[in-house]
Amino acid sequence: MLNQKTILVTGGTGSFGNAFTEYVLGHYEPKKIIIYSRDEFKQFQMADRLKKHKDRLRFFIGDVRDRERMFRALDGVDYVVHAAALKQVPACEYNPMEAVKTNINGAVNLVDAALDRGVRRVVALSTDKAVNPINLYGGTKLVSDKLFIAANAYSGEKDVRFSIVRYGNVAGSRGSVIPFFRQIVERGEGVLPITDCRMTRFWISLEEGVQLVVKALQEARGGETFISKIPSFKVTDLAQAMAPGYRQKEIGIREGEKLHEVMVTQEDSAMTYEYEKHYIIYPHYNWWEEGRVLPGGAKVREGFEYSSGTNKEWLDVEQLRELLARMGR
Repeated sequence: MLNQKTILVTGGTGSFGNAFTEYVLGHYEPKKIIIYSRDEFKQFQMADRLKKHKDRLRFFIGDVRDRERMFRALDGVDYVVHAAALKQVPACEYNPMEAVKTNINGAVNLVDAALDRGVRRVVALSTDKAVNPINLYGGTKLVSDKLFIAANAYSGEKDVRFSIVRYGNVAGSRGSVIPFFRQIVERGEGVLPITDCRMTRFWISLEEGVQLVVKALQEARGGETFISKIPSFKVTDLAQAMAPGYRQKEIGIREGEKLHEVMVTQEDSAMTYEYEKHYIIYPHYNWWEEGRVLPGGAKVREGFEYSSGTNKEWLDVEQLRELLARMGR
């Protein structure tokens, strides 16, 4: 499906953008991949690292806040993957209007440009923090998700579909606890701070995140939220796997932080279907028809919740060590 297609990735120089670009170049024959981001130095580094693919790569300096630049960048584009966002919770709390400009206004600009430029598919990355949000970042991403889902109502006769992919912090990414623990271990401090010893998280690798986005690009009919079925782990077990023998000190949960990651709420269960390797939350709007549900799934039970704290699949300390070793940690 991605062969001979032009794909644009917003925030394309980030961890996801790099992994997605390499995956597509390694598995498909795209006509062109456009990396859309603000940091020219990161674009230079990415272009140099992927120079053997230079004939298929284009680098656009631009901000999703810039409506005119978005319209220009989407000219001739078939598919868009929207990864650009302000993600750091403390930074968003301290700079709320900046988070709104990027995460909400940027979503509006992309929706308008995609509708008017004839883009065929848009997949936007979401986060567990958009589910029952308790911080500004989660609030802006909730609004962003709603904008992309509702955009399907404005497509008319155009062959354009908007969908969402939701997951938590990717293992080893800048927002995850793994780099934080690793820095402490490298300094030899002997103690790992744990905000709350009850805390759990989902484990998802960058490649798994990329594969879910590709699946959404291939299968979405418009309005779906795709969620991977992935294992959970206890943060205390992760600490033990990374630093056996280190003392763990509970320091108290931080403002805007949750004990568990929730991907599907009980309120969403009425429109959630379970598939072999993922869940899909379908929209609850009058423009959505039950006949558009993708085949192969079964509706979850009433009151179902998909949370890292009540998950069926768990990683123990040894399994975490093995996964960390594969990551080179």
